[in-house]
Amino acid sequence: MADLFGWLVSFFLLVALLVLITYQLMCLADLEFDYINPYDFASRINSVVLVEFVLQGVLCCFYLVTGHWFMSLLCVPYLYFNIRSYRQKKHLIDVTEIFSMLSWEKKQRLVKLFYLVITLFLSVFWLIYTTLDEHDA
Repeated sequence: MADLFGWLVSFFLLVALLVLITYQLMCLADLEFDYINPYDFASRINSVVLVEFVLQGVLCCFYLVTGHWFMSLLCVPYLYFNIRSYRQKKHLIDVTEIFSMLSWEKKQRLVKLFYLVITLFLSVFWLIYTTLDEHDA
């Protein structure tokens, strides 16, 4: 039962991460089509970037604590990228350079989105497998 609870917690953490990345992509699209100005865009994105980083770190540590080694190893590249961009101070959006970096920021978040979707599918698979395994026992 504890394993099932662990997969449920990881599922909700992954959904929260997907919502944050989707929000960032929607803000990028709004900026691209001139629905918001660069200052508002930067303040919106910068307010959720650290939340995304913390949630990803919590998810990776949660996989380690619960003993899901494969999923933890799967989260390491994303966590490394977040830590590296934070230490190089490239995690925040600069208002003056946003239009020159728009395509890069969009590609970066799309890669994160696809990465999280794959991780979510694996998490759902293990959630269903754990549920069926506990039901048979």
